[in-house]
Amino acid sequence: MADRLPTARDHPVTPDGRYFVVRGRLWRMSDPRLPEDRRAHLVTELMKARRAIAAARRSKDTVAEDEARAAVDRAKQALGERGQVWWDDGAPDLNRHMARTTPYAAWYAAKTT
Repeated sequence: MADRLPTARDHPVTPDGRYFVVRGRLWRMSDPRLPEDRRAHLVTELMKARRAIAAARRSKDTVAEDEARAAVDRAKQALGERGQVWWDDGAPDLNRHMARTTPYAAWYAAKTT
C-alpha cells in the first residue's frame, strides 16, 4: 500500500466533474477554475492544518485543535469543496449525499456493477 492518503483520482468522479464518490457518498471536488498555483497553495495549507489537528489531538490541546479545524474549513471553502458551490447552473449541492439517492444514481449503479 502506498504511503499516502487516497485522493479523488482514486475514486469515480461524476460525469460533470462536481463530485467524487467514496463508499457510495458524494464529496465535492475542488473548483476546476482555480489557477494551479493557487490550488497548490491551498492544498498545502489544508494539509498543514490537518497535521495541526493531529498534533493538537496528540497533545490534547483543544484550543489548538479548534483553530486547526477552522483552518481546514477555510482552506476547503477557498478550494470550493465547502460553502458556496462553484458551478452556476443552479444545481443543488449534493455534497455528502449517498450517490444512490441523487440524480447520479443510474451513473453510480453502472459504475459499481
